[in-house]
Amino acid sequence: MSDLNPILSGSAQSIAAYQEAIEQSTQAVVQWLKQPEMYQGKTVAELRERINLEFTAQGLGNQAAIERAVEYFLKDSLSVHHPQCVAHLHCPSLVISQAAEVLINATNQSMDSWDQSPSATIIEIKLIEWLREQVGYTAGDAGVFTSGGTQSNLMGLMLARDAFFARQGHSVQQHGLTGNLSKIKVLCSENAHFSVQKNMALMGLGYQSVTLVKTDQFSRMDLNDLKEKLAQAKANGEQVMAIVATAGTTDAGAIDPLADIAALAAEEQIWVHVDAAWGGALLLSEKYRHFLNGLELADSVTLDFHKQYFQTISCGAFLLKDARHYQLMRYQAAYLNSDFDEEQGVPNLVSKSLQTTRRFDALKLWMGLEALGKKQYAEIIDNGVTLAQQVAQFVVEQPQLELVMQPQLASVLFRFRPQNGDTAGVALLNQRIGDALLASGAANVGVTEADGVTCLKLTLLNPVVCLEDVKVLLASVIACGQQLHNA
Repeated sequence: MSDLNPILSGSAQSIAAYQEAIEQSTQAVVQWLKQPEMYQGKTVAELRERINLEFTAQGLGNQAAIERAVEYFLKDSLSVHHPQCVAHLHCPSLVISQAAEVLINATNQSMDSWDQSPSATIIEIKLIEWLREQVGYTAGDAGVFTSGGTQSNLMGLMLARDAFFARQGHSVQQHGLTGNLSKIKVLCSENAHFSVQKNMALMGLGYQSVTLVKTDQFSRMDLNDLKEKLAQAKANGEQVMAIVATAGTTDAGAIDPLADIAALAAEEQIWVHVDAAWGGALLLSEKYRHFLNGLELADSVTLDFHKQYFQTISCGAFLLKDARHYQLMRYQAAYLNSDFDEEQGVPNLVSKSLQTTRRFDALKLWMGLEALGKKQYAEIIDNGVTLAQQVAQFVVEQPQLELVMQPQLASVLFRFRPQNGDTAGVALLNQRIGDALLASGAANVGVTEADGVTCLKLTLLNPVVCLEDVKVLLASVIACGQQLHNA
């Protein structure tokens, strides 16, 4: 053990070491933020060759370890705050979120029992109450912060499954799955997040349990096809355990007709889970909140704050409309959530979560709301949606570009379209444009498919990006496309 204790504590030596390490790391980040390039442009092979593990018996010490992290990690990291970084639902973060991370990391609270996270537990509960109010749920605290959309979607589907069996007098928690599982189905749109299939497999029902519903020209769930799929399931002797609606598909930002879906589900007593990992940002919107009408009718909701709420990864939430359904996953452990503590009114979050040890990520959202206020938060969220509409109009005016779909949230789907070229050739050309821009370090543009059309995607989350910045990016796309096409 070195003379300088490596553990963070209240000793003078530890505090001094902490301050030095944080200062060194902060200065490195400041220099990195000043880098003009979006990315240094190293390939997979180059990074594999460059990065080596060099653990020694005695250790290098804090300063050298930080220097190596700066050299081999920080300098080669993608600058998600760069105006030309627009490929994914990967947001730049609020400054206050970075400050929150310092507090979260230093205190290292664990949210699995109140005596490990006293003030943190109360703050999270109050934030869940506030989020429920924004959705339109009745007063209560049924919900929990999560690692993100996949985990929240798993919770929604798991409780939907267990509620489905409970209505038939069977407890999955006590006795496991039973019956002809091939007859149990979940319906979601063709453009729903892949975590629906992934989570159904994790729950033992498999990909085969997921029935895809067709979508309209804007990638939204088609109600007529939903009705047909429900009727077909009934005719086949199948039982629909849940419908997963999406409020903000990954590519198009499409929002399914939430109220209509909920009305159809209510007729058959089918659980509705809404994956609002992206579109849930509109809960704070002043211009576009009405896009989420009907969200309050869902049985459960997924929210992500590391998307258009601009929080650092990871930060999400799961909201449950009816608190009684939490009994379906309840488990008592004397060392975490004893009957005695419950009788004394001690808060218990571990029974609401799939995780046991869990970070206090709720602090980031709380500090963000406190620092920005609801109006400024609304403005930076609305900016992305409005900017996408402006960019789409600009794309339409460019003869070398083609708008693939009208934007609905903060994404724009388009493609470079030379005057001559077959479909396969144009698809490959757009893929190569995306690859070439990233390899050059100039830009990170998404490449995806919409209704079978390979296209480029701009995800315009960054609130400091303006139309002029995007015009510069589109000029790079056109120049790159022409160069590749003429080569």
